[in-house]
Amino acid sequence: MKEYREESLRSMTGYAVENAEVAGGQLTLELRAVNSRFLDLSFRMGEELRVLENGLRQRIAEQVRRGKLECRVNFAADARDALPTALNTELLIRLRSLAAGVSEAVPEARPLSVAEILRWPGMLGDTSPDVEALHGATLALLDRALEQFNASRAREGEKLKLAIARRVDAMRAQIAALRPLLPDIVSAYRDKLGKRLEELLPTLDVERLHQEVALFAQKIDVAEELDRLLTHLDEVMRVLETGGAAGKRLDFLMQELNREANTLGSKSVSLDLTRASVELKVLIEQMREQIQNIE
Repeated sequence: MKEYREESLRSMTGYAVENAEVAGGQLTLELRAVNSRFLDLSFRMGEELRVLENGLRQRIAEQVRRGKLECRVNFAADARDALPTALNTELLIRLRSLAAGVSEAVPEARPLSVAEILRWPGMLGDTSPDVEALHGATLALLDRALEQFNASRAREGEKLKLAIARRVDAMRAQIAALRPLLPDIVSAYRDKLGKRLEELLPTLDVERLHQEVALFAQKIDVAEELDRLLTHLDEVMRVLETGGAAGKRLDFLMQELNREANTLGSKSVSLDLTRASVELKVLIEQMREQIQNIE
């Protein structure tokens, strides 16, 4: 089994199936997973194989952090080995004696057919697989399936990484286009507000008026919000490059990005700011949708 690469960014969705020829038949192990906030493991296997569940659960939990994962294990006996070479003679004699007693007591009772006799529990002996012999084979099969499973999740994780990175670049482009406009936006709004207040309050002290307008202009300046957005975007890219179980960390960063984008919108005093805020929130939501698939 290849070394597990913790640094890979992985999707929570994945699929793998492996088969192996073992003594008496064929063993099949299938893994399939979808999104989940936590690791949720379930197993589907015959009762004769249920003793293997704890070992399988532990092995999977070592390599999978999050996701709703189903593991199916099936043993198909070889047709040539499925039937024994002889009947259970002692059981057959006892069954014949009991059937004769029933026929004597209830003459109208229908006799057992050959098929019913053959299906009688224990008549053909124990044809269940040797669990001890299957144990090592099942764990080896699981290792192979996990290797394939994790490889598929890593490939999907790389696609998610690229999709998120494209939106990070789009957000940076929005910020880069908006930043040079800020001085003019603030200056134009300050002038507009000052003129309006002078019209409404002609007796107000001019110096005090300019101080209040300047103070309000500082409050609508969004330069700090843009700086924090860029800082969060740098952290998103760092987490993407680091890989591993990054889904929860990325989801938290989406909350921080969304908070700054909302503040940007609440401070908007121009159509350019409003449009940029809306576009940023759209990109953040698109990233959030992708991140829901990351382990």
